[in-house]
Amino acid sequence: MSISKDSLKERLTRYRQIKISVIGRKSGRTISIPVWFVLEGEKLYLLPVQGSDTQWYKNVLKNPSIRIDARGVGAELRVQPVTESKMVKSVIEKFREKYGAGDVKKYYSKFDVAFVANLG
Repeated sequence: MSISKDSLKERLTRYRQIKISVIGRKSGRTISIPVWFVLEGEKLYLLPVQGSDTQWYKNVLKNPSIRIDARGVGAELRVQPVTESKMVKSVIEKFREKYGAGDVKKYYSKFDVAFVANLG
């Protein structure tokens, strides 16, 4: 277990994008989406591009279990929504630091929610 967790973390530190798979809240089908992320210690942060209007955000609220895939190394994670505005702001700051404020502004249109998952 620790080997795969270490190799997952190692990949997460190298890549800018991962794939997440979520269960469609109406269809029940698995939907895969490429997303940006921030890894901080054991915590993985996700920021839906259209905030609470994002389809996968709504799916994950209904089924908080997601699968992440960092180019072949994957894990099942339970994610928790972050809705408290101070917390959301701090996640947005982490994304700006990693990807640059310009790109975050370009690709993200609503900043009201985020997700956090524990790798530990």
